Amino acid sequence: MRKTYLLAMIVIAAQVFGVDLNAAGATFPEPLYVAMFKQYTVHRVNYQGVGSGAGIKQLIAKTVDFAGSDAPLTDDEKKQAGAEVLHIPMALGAIVMVYNLPGNLKLRLDGDTIAKIYLGQITKWNDPAIANLNPGITLPDLNIVVVRRSDSSGTTYNFTLYLTKISKDWEKEVGISKSPKWPVGIGGKGNPGVAAYVKQVPGSIGYVEFAYAKQNGLAYALLKNAAGDFVDAADSKSLAAAMATVPADGIADVVNSPAKGAYPIAATTWILLYKDLSYLKDAARAKAIVDTLWWMAHEGQKVHPTLDYGPLSTQAVKVAENLLNSVVFNGKKVR
Repeated sequence: MRKTYLLAMIVIAAQVFGVDLNAAGATFPEPLYVAMFKQYTVHRVNYQGVGSGAGIKQLIAKTVDFAGSDAPLTDDEKKQAGAEVLHIPMALGAIVMVYNLPGNLKLRLDGDTIAKIYLGQITKWNDPAIANLNPGITLPDLNIVVVRRSDSSGTTYNFTLYLTKISKDWEKEVGISKSPKWPVGIGGKGNPGVAAYVKQVPGSIGYVEFAYAKQNGLAYALLKNAAGDFVDAADSKSLAAAMATVPADGIADVVNSPAKGAYPIAATTWILLYKDLSYLKDAARAKAIVDTLWWMAHEGQKVHPTLDYGPLSTQAVKVAENLLNSVVFNGKKVR
């Protein structure tokens, strides 16, 4: 009787908790995904924020069920994957310039000035380039301590994409990369590492997803967009304005959008998974993965505004649906 009872309890537990899924990748959406998976009760998802580059490596090694990334796969990564990997759009986020200065100053910055800071060409906070953007503000005669990522990062990919679009010098000397050869700066691991450095080091500046600025109580700058407006990342409409059309493959570039009111360093974050999940040799697991991502692209979108992420547009949701509907297992569609 006791054995029968215990067996029944195990069966019930399996029905309640479903499949245990493992995922890893970008720290950019980690606060969002953690909040999402606390609400999602069909399957349990363990998401580890290790950086986009490390998440992609784990996906290619097939040690995770899916990966988070703020950067699309490179041609080399596609070759390593050996099969088609889908990019499912999941959210928009804002990369903000955070800094540690006395007086709780609310600064304005533009892309050219940020590029010169990260190239090591502007080294003082009271440099005329910064002063001209901030009339009426007394800037300290303080050395700028540049903080950047030490790991392979989708946040860095979008940050360097932005600087490449803005600055010819940056394009020539550094370019776009998840892990560039930085001219200057000290490195922090993940968004949390950069935020921690900026919080601790007077005179420092760094780039992080907006949620990390809020969590750490860090000052952040208003940024000049392509339309010439200084935009606050806290304006929820600024992310929506950045997302125009979304291509069928889901890979939408929203950095430095020309739209009025758009936040300039907006970024799309994706869930990456293999289109053919036959390698799992487990149909139930394949279905659990697709069902989880379907929930994230639909009901899960309600979480976004509570953490200042931008939910997907109606068109982006449709693109996500089409991509998820294309996933197969042993030659048959999973959904």
